[in-house]
Amino acid sequence: MSPTTTTTQRTIFTRILLTLATTAPTIGHLPTNTASERTTAWMDGGLAGCYDPFMATILGIETSCDETAAAVVVDGVRVLSNVVASQIDLHAKYGGVVPEIASRAHIERMDGVIAEALERADCASDDIDAIAVTCKPGLVGSLLIGVTAAKTLAWAWGKPLVGVDHVRAHVVSPAIGLDESPWPCVGLVVSGGHTSLYRVSDLDTIELLGQTTDDAAGEAFDKVATILDLPYPGGPHIDRLAKVGDASRVRFPRTMLGKESLDFSFSGIKTAVLYHVHGSGKTSGGLEKLSEQEVADVAASFQAAVVDVLVKKTMRALDATGLESVAVSGGVAANSGLRAGMDAACAERGVRFFAAELAYCGDNGAMIAALGDHEFARGRVADLALDASPR
Repeated sequence: MSPTTTTTQRTIFTRILLTLATTAPTIGHLPTNTASERTTAWMDGGLAGCYDPFMATILGIETSCDETAAAVVVDGVRVLSNVVASQIDLHAKYGGVVPEIASRAHIERMDGVIAEALERADCASDDIDAIAVTCKPGLVGSLLIGVTAAKTLAWAWGKPLVGVDHVRAHVVSPAIGLDESPWPCVGLVVSGGHTSLYRVSDLDTIELLGQTTDDAAGEAFDKVATILDLPYPGGPHIDRLAKVGDASRVRFPRTMLGKESLDFSFSGIKTAVLYHVHGSGKTSGGLEKLSEQEVADVAASFQAAVVDVLVKKTMRALDATGLESVAVSGGVAANSGLRAGMDAACAERGVRFFAAELAYCGDNGAMIAALGDHEFARGRVADLALDASPR
């Protein structure tokens, strides 16, 4: 995106959001003081009888890639609303996300998504204690739309602003709706852009243990779906086919790297599928020769191999850390084979297993609000100079 385009979008979008910011209906109120009064008291240190920072109501905004999302969450775990506007229909014909199209769609949908999140939560601006927004990592053009929206509302409503790391928010997502915390645990974040293992001692202490050295697992799913001529995004379609396929028909490679390595590599299995379908060294001409069942068998065998690697690496991380809990999140965490495989492996070891609810696996505003609540309670707020960063 050119600097001129970015400036134009931010100017136009600020005007759009100002309309929302100044006309938000008063449709519901919390039973105590207004959030503005509670926030002022918290910032002044006057907590008694006015504001408990651990019971804040947070508006979360997410636009790191191709989902325009907003949510209202109380206390970091109770979701009052979670609205996601998907752009799959816009990107499907390209077989992947087109950044310029994504950012333009965010502009068109952002104010409506935020308004709907507030309406579903029965909240008005006075009920919101702080606004949390994804500021990194992601597509910078997309991030700028969400950040600009959040900054505009924070200024117009007089609310604290909290910048949130998208990947750390995925780490938090398995805890949404739970009465007990999964921490400390080994956290696996697995999506189209990330495949990483973390030692999560608590939400302030998240240590990277290993990550992909090439393709993310979700990216491999999409590329294999393209090889099999399945619609975008490929993950759900491969998962569906895997349920009627025979995972033992093809033995695809499991790249484990070193004996103690916690890193991942999925580029090899993508190539293995390509050559299995079309023939060694070929990139076309073989798919037409496969029956529907054979395509399902390839999908099942591929999925089994990826799941096998993800599960075994996570078990390695348990051995390396001595932890007794696993939490899985990210878009690929919705895969039924991964959920079943990880659940079985954890049960065999007698360790606790947590997976993000399906609604919170993909990109969403609830996870941004959840982590935003944690940051806000600790006074980690941003000013209006907050900017987007691709990393």
